[in-house]
This record gives sequence, structure tokens and C-alpha cells, in this order.
Amino acid sequence: MHDFRSVFLDDEASELVLLDQTLLPNELRYLRLSRLDDIWEAIRTLRVRGAPAIGIAAAYGLYLAVKNGKPSSIDDVTRMVREAKRKLETSRPTAVNLFWALQRMEQRASQNLQHDGSAGANASDAVANILRELRKEADLIRDEDAMMCRKIGEHGLSLLKPGMGILTHCNAGALATSELGTALAPLYLGNERGYGFKVFADETRPLLQGARLTAWELSRSGIDVTVICDNMAATVMKRRLVQAVLVGCDRVAANGDAANKIGTLGVAILAKHYGIPFYVLGPTSTIDWACPSGAHIAIEERNPEEVTTAWYSKRMVPEGVPTLNPAFDVTDASLISAIITEKGIARPPLSESLGAFRN
Repeated sequence: MHDFRSVFLDDEASELVLLDQTLLPNELRYLRLSRLDDIWEAIRTLRVRGAPAIGIAAAYGLYLAVKNGKPSSIDDVTRMVREAKRKLETSRPTAVNLFWALQRMEQRASQNLQHDGSAGANASDAVANILRELRKEADLIRDEDAMMCRKIGEHGLSLLKPGMGILTHCNAGALATSELGTALAPLYLGNERGYGFKVFADETRPLLQGARLTAWELSRSGIDVTVICDNMAATVMKRRLVQAVLVGCDRVAANGDAANKIGTLGVAILAKHYGIPFYVLGPTSTIDWACPSGAHIAIEERNPEEVTTAWYSKRMVPEGVPTLNPAFDVTDASLISAIITEKGIARPPLSESLGAFRN
């Protein structure tokens, strides 16, 4: 379906391979990274982005940090796992998949450290075994993501009809995951089955993920896509060109509040006003059960240059004028028509229906 991959491991070369999304749509370039600092930088600067892809990159990043660190003892492995996890956790504070994936990697290492310690394995055998297990866990996170994408796509497609106009914000497609994406997965499956969707992609200021990324990957797959400026969404809805909104999510609170790319909240409010279903699509790993509501979600504040200079030949904000640049906003559960996961569809009241997906 796609002629590109967003994130994968070259184990022979001991490198994480990332499609550099900061260069799209003008250049298709893969980065080959082996140093933990470089992987951290790639996540931080959105060379790899999208909650599932970040989780996969972090899992492989931790594995490579240990492998390339050439540990000679169990104590070395323990230290390297802890240090890599601590470092990678600072790269993107809002995307819960980052912490979820790193926690899984740490638990996998801990289980095998305990097993090999109690079994009396010699140091070299114990280290080699833990490295194999870390690789298996990272591969499992990637494989589960691919399966998750397809299941979310099927559930999402069940809510859509052929010929619909679909509005999406930011990018939650193949670039953001290991395969089909989350919010865009129903569009890919529908395209295979002749649904003929008409997609409107918000440009998604300030980093233009809709204009640069969503339009790039959808058009590359032969899906009808039109880019609109963020402030055109209301007019497109008023003209009845849109029958559903599909967006991804970086973190979902236990009550159903959902954090996604800045601007999502405004789209949800508009959809509510015009009576258009607003669907949030994401894996259950994105649900933070320890977070009671969106008020408890930490929102990343990003570099002002993304607003003032990033996409311009000359500065577009007067010197000395401050900017506010939150990376995400939180959409209240009351504005969400359904949350679509790989385990099924949660409908309002979300604070109750999401509980079915907890285990």
C-alpha cells in the first residue's frame, strides 16, 4: 500500500532508520541513527512524530543504547536501560506512547535480569539474552502497532459511508505509525474498497503537518485530498462538504478528554456546531488511566521560531513581540462523538465506555 516506511530497525548496522519528516514533502530522506543523543534529537525535533511511531522509535532507541554500549555485565545493562529510559522520556512530554513503550522495555529487561540472576547464568550469556529479549520486545511493539492500525481502520470504516467528505487535522497516518495510521487508516481501507472519500486536510499550523505530511501520503496513495488553511474549516463545514471529522490523539484521559495537535479543539467545537460527527482514533495504549481528566495532561510548549520564522524567508512577527506556542490542546469528552480503538468503539458517556478497554 505504501512505498515508504516511517521507522524501522537495521539490526545488522545497529541503526534506527527514520524517514525525516521535517524535509517532506520536498525531499524523501532516511536518517540512520545509532547514538542515543541523535535518536533523542530526532524525536524532540519531530524528525519522527506521531504517538505510535514515537513509541516504536523510543523502544528501538533504548535497545540500541544498550547494544551499542557494549555492556559486559548485568550491572552495565541495568544502568544503560535506566539511563536510556530517563533520557528518552524527556524528548516529548505529552505523547503517552513514549512512556508506555519505554516502560515495556524496562519491564522486559527487569524480568530477564531477575531470571538470569536466579538461574546463575554467566555474565556474557546473561547480557546476550537480555539484548535478544529487548529486541523481541521492540519488534513486538512495532508488530502490535501494525495490527492495531488495521483494526482501528476497520472499526472506523464501519462508521463511514462511500462518497463522504472527511476533514482531518494534523497527521495520523502511515507517517505517524508503522503501517496504515490511526485517523487515516479508515481512509486507506476505504480507498481499497472503492469508497471514493473526498478528504480535506487542515494545513495544521504552525508546523503544517496536514499540508506537508497528510497531503503527501494521501495523494501518494491515490486518495482525493484537498488542503485548506486551518481557518477555513468552518466554511467547508457550513457548505456541507464534510460529513465526518477524523483525528488522532497523543494522550486520552480516563474520562475521555483527548490531547491532540493544537487546533483540534477548535475543529471539535465547529463540528459540534454544525452537527458533524467528531471521531478520535487511537490505540488503547494512548489512554492514560492514571490521568483523570484533560486538565492533568502536560502540554508541551515549543520553540517560538516555529511561529515566527520557520516557514518564511523573512521574520513574520515583529522583534520583541512574544509568541505562545503550545504543541497540543485538549478536546473535552463532551465534544467527541466516539473514540475508536483497536478493541472497539467507545461512545458517550466516554468516562464509562472507555473502561471496557482497560484490560
